[in-house]
Amino acid sequence: MMRWHPRLVSVFFAVNLLIFLLPLGGIAILGLYESELIRRTETELYMQGAFVASIYRTELLKRLAEDEAPGGQGPLLSNYGLAVRAPRAPLNNSEDLWTPVEPSLDIARDRILPPAPEALQPDAPADALALMAAEQVTPILMSAQKVTLTGIRVTDYRGVVVASTRTDVGRSLLGQEEVRRALRGKHASVLRQRVGEGPTPPIDSISRGSGVRVFVAMPVIEDDRLLGAILLSRTPLDLSKALYKNRFYLVTGGAVILLVLCAVTALTTLLVTRPVKALIRQAEEVTLSNKAAVAVPLSRPGTYEVDLLSKALARMSGTLEKRANYIRTFASNVSHEFKTPLASIRGTVELLKDHFTDMSPDDRSNFLHILEQDADRLTMLVRRLLDLARAEVAQPSSEQTRVAELFDRVARRFRSDGLKVTVEVSPEMQPVAMAPEVLESILSNLVDNARQHGSPNVNVHLSAHQQNDGERDLVLITVQDDGPGVPESDRDRIFTPFFTTARKTGGTGLGLSIVQALVVAHHGDIALEKSLSGARFQLRLPVNPE
Repeated sequence: MMRWHPRLVSVFFAVNLLIFLLPLGGIAILGLYESELIRRTETELYMQGAFVASIYRTELLKRLAEDEAPGGQGPLLSNYGLAVRAPRAPLNNSEDLWTPVEPSLDIARDRILPPAPEALQPDAPADALALMAAEQVTPILMSAQKVTLTGIRVTDYRGVVVASTRTDVGRSLLGQEEVRRALRGKHASVLRQRVGEGPTPPIDSISRGSGVRVFVAMPVIEDDRLLGAILLSRTPLDLSKALYKNRFYLVTGGAVILLVLCAVTALTTLLVTRPVKALIRQAEEVTLSNKAAVAVPLSRPGTYEVDLLSKALARMSGTLEKRANYIRTFASNVSHEFKTPLASIRGTVELLKDHFTDMSPDDRSNFLHILEQDADRLTMLVRRLLDLARAEVAQPSSEQTRVAELFDRVARRFRSDGLKVTVEVSPEMQPVAMAPEVLESILSNLVDNARQHGSPNVNVHLSAHQQNDGERDLVLITVQDDGPGVPESDRDRIFTPFFTTARKTGGTGLGLSIVQALVVAHHGDIALEKSLSGARFQLRLPVNPE
């Protein structure tokens, strides 16, 4: 059963849509917008309270001035009200005092208090001067409420209501925490539960359906004397009604954002999805192709990463094609190499089966010798093929080999077989980053190659020198013989598996292929250099195992 996988364009669209909805979800979950509505209401109440306090203070000071006139019996300002410390702020360049009040309410953080308690019966009646001043303020409050929908109450310095948009004049507000703080000379704002008086109002009505009400209390101060307090309250705009009022802008903004989202998704699709589909098509063509590699780098990859992927796919396609060609050629060569001795064995066996009794002992011995030679040939081919397979998957090790000691060992072995081998190693030669048995196999193959292709009196010279190519330290090993050398027409094919000109003398054409595979596996290189006489192979092997 096939598992369903989403399309790339669907993933991009879903991610962009999630990013679009995330801020809205944050607003809904954290109540950020609702808190902003409450703070806006708090700011408006402070502004209205500042105007009411200014008017009330002016009227009260006027009454105090009249009482302080000749014949008046009222108190002086210094004796009226309560002594408090008025809010201060640093002087600015014009030496004016600024006492701004920053809104601070947060529905997610602040505790919502119970509904405002009923006004209390005061211990003493309201101050007479405050009542006289309030007579001028009350009409202003009633008029303002019609526009602002704000409940406003003015108290004297003892907390007794002297002016109100309600019917509680003469009652005490000391039961409210915010009023008590204002009578101590501090601004206070709180959230209280709002008890609805009827069903939830329609969304387009003037009434508000919020479950909280904002209360702000402000002191009325003159020359560090508390003259009274202003209590204002109002229900903030609820979230649904605020969204409804701004529906045109929200819908327009959402539509614009969705269009941008679709454009971003389309652009992403153009830059990523199309190139990826092109790569998929190339990969399928490479999979189904039995001929040359068809993958090529995209002309318009769209992004840097897709460009890298396209080039990597092209390289992989080329590598697979080279490997496929190598396998086809290798299989053909193996078949050819095995076919000759197998045909010889089959023919010899048939002759022995048909004429074994009629043959002389010398003929039988001759045919059995042919069988033995062909079997030895097959055995050698199998062994060399195994050596080549191991060489092509060889991994460099951390072992190191001293070149001088290994040269002496290889030279002694071949000298014992009658071959003339000379050695030259520069002093203070660093070890080669290769296991001793691997380097010995490489040198043995090269020396044996010189013996197979040269005369019986061929001379082989082994030399090693230190070298640095600007990036790493190397050991330069040269294997030089004075034989007939390699014809110019064969120089490009000598490292090809099964290519040999010494098949009659037992050559398999795998020795140099094994050498090249081992050298490359150890981060080195080998080349057939031009020489005045004989063949000259040059190896460059690293000193550092890494």
